[in-house]
Amino acid sequence: MSTFSCPNCGDDVSPTIARARMVTCPSCDSTILIESDAVRLAGEQGVMHEVPMLFDIGDTVICGKTTVTLHGHARFSYGRGFWEEFWGQTPSGESAWVSIDEGDVVVQQPVPASNYPRSQGEFRPGREITCQNQHFRVVEVDSAECVALRGSFDEELKVGETYSFVNAQASNGRLLSGELWEGGQSWFLGTWFDPFEIKVRRQS
Repeated sequence: MSTFSCPNCGDDVSPTIARARMVTCPSCDSTILIESDAVRLAGEQGVMHEVPMLFDIGDTVICGKTTVTLHGHARFSYGRGFWEEFWGQTPSGESAWVSIDEGDVVVQQPVPASNYPRSQGEFRPGREITCQNQHFRVVEVDSAECVALRGSFDEELKVGETYSFVNAQASNGRLLSGELWEGGQSWFLGTWFDPFEIKVRRQS
């Protein structure tokens, strides 16, 4: 989609990528949902208080064999702190999330719905789950609130919305994360990286 006018303030908004489904207006506190050839207000983008960051929107992050160009930044609060989620795309156009939590970095990509993990009963710490023929042990079950958004995303996010999440670890260090809500779920599989292992190409 080309440049369009913000339904709230009227200023021009240009999604950074063609497949963007949601963008934030740089001139006001609005998030805008893109639906086919129409746009509508989806809420507010919240206040993104500045903190020291390893990378930012527009940068390209190289983690091992994975390269991701970042287009959107979401911040989630979980009571005792918050973490950063950057959405982006690989050179082949695949969706990827780069997260920073307490200084550690994880790069994850969506798990196809047909490969969602199987578990007997509720997810809880210590329970074993299986995903894509790999075994994981649940290490964390909690909830978090989206508190701020910037940039473009390929899905709709809402400031103030609360998400239940599950984190599970494999013996080889792989991380499986799930987001759960009434009537739905989504899962992401990835790898932890030490910040010193990461290379960042800054936007020009």
